Amino acid sequence: MEVAAPSVTVHSSGMAFYVAEPCIKCKYTDCAEVCPVNCFYEGPNMLVIHPEECIDCGACVPVCPVSAIFADGDLPAKWDEFRQLNTDLSKKWPRIERKKDALPDADKWKDVADKRGELDLGS
Repeated sequence: MEVAAPSVTVHSSGMAFYVAEPCIKCKYTDCAEVCPVNCFYEGPNMLVIHPEECIDCGACVPVCPVSAIFADGDLPAKWDEFRQLNTDLSKKWPRIERKKDALPDADKWKDVADKRGELDLGS
């Protein structure tokens, strides 16, 4: 009798963190610098987390200057769509592993609310 090998997943806890709307037009990258598994991906004007690569360590949360990163259970309902956006865009955008300069006008945008329409999905 043949026994199938168990499937292995990088994601250990069943939870993930997600980057939400506050990151749009800011793209501070402090989070990418502290991530032990390099699960951040960089788009034109925001970052996302690959939820299957995230190990739920939370190291990224306290370093985000705009409080844009949330555990799955803490993501505000108004930003539910960011679960799927993180999943989809992390498969499209390149990985970022080191801190870079924020966008030139990040300080202008960091306290702006309702900026979902500003998200640049790239080509």
